[in-house]
Amino acid sequence: MIGRITGTLIEKLPPTICVDVGGLGYDIDVPMSTLYSLPDTGARVTLYTHLTVREDAHILYGFASAGERSAFRELIKVSGIGARTALSVLSGLSVADLAQAITLQESGRLTRVPGIGKKTAERLLLEMRGKLGADIGASPHAAPDNQSDILNALLALGYSEKESLSALKTLPEGVGVSDGIKQALKALVR
Repeated sequence: MIGRITGTLIEKLPPTICVDVGGLGYDIDVPMSTLYSLPDTGARVTLYTHLTVREDAHILYGFASAGERSAFRELIKVSGIGARTALSVLSGLSVADLAQAITLQESGRLTRVPGIGKKTAERLLLEMRGKLGADIGASPHAAPDNQSDILNALLALGYSEKESLSALKTLPEGVGVSDGIKQALKALVR
């Protein structure tokens, strides 16, 4: 298994890059999040990798962080999710956003990713529950069902996901939905 590659970035042809390691060029498929974080061609790069061996090909996938690689490995374990779809998910959502969507069981966030329909999103949420350190983005204070209701209310009011999640983190432990919405709105106004 090839776990990590360090070399010179010689080509970017999304979603594939080529890294020269000692005169040997490795074609590596990467999610867009990793592609955007890469330096210009000619610079030295280090990527965490996952090698898939099939009858007709050996395919190398690269990631900017070990967390992205772990998320990729968990995603491809879900039935109906292949490597291309997993890359698409990681291109559309950060690992923290994915973990939060799983914790809050929000299929709507996943269906915004190209290639993920409602049934696939629901299967992904079901099979990944409790994996991926899925409490990464969750607030430890509000109950998950209350938190989800509060988040959905804030989104319906037109606040961005980032603003809404930030407001959720300010809520006290065990807050009810209506009180949570009021307090979150107050936090957003500040």
